[in-house]
Amino acid sequence: MPLPPLVKTLVEKKLSAYCEKHSPQEHANELRVTYEIRGNSITIFENRAPWRPEFTEWTSMPIAQMRYEPKTGKWTLYCADRNERWHKYTGVTPAKEIDKILAEIDRDPTGIFWG
Repeated sequence: MPLPPLVKTLVEKKLSAYCEKHSPQEHANELRVTYEIRGNSITIFENRAPWRPEFTEWTSMPIAQMRYEPKTGKWTLYCADRNERWHKYTGVTPAKEIDKILAEIDRDPTGIFWG
């Protein structure tokens, strides 16, 4: 089920600012933080430029995923394991404001998101 249009518009604005903040302009040719919306979930990725001359593709690593529950209007945070399988993150409760979720990703007290 896709995000409601108003919710999608609001989170796109917030996520664009979040990704820009985490993608320093001076490193734009090496590192970018992006997001992808799929249904009612949003995944944040860290993208890195090829690190060897024979490689041509950028690599993409999932950082965090937020899932929207339409019945409650709340976002739940998920973290990826080493096999890129998603698990509910227990360090923050589901929140109506995605800002609370993004702040927890930044805080990263366990090092699970940014390492």
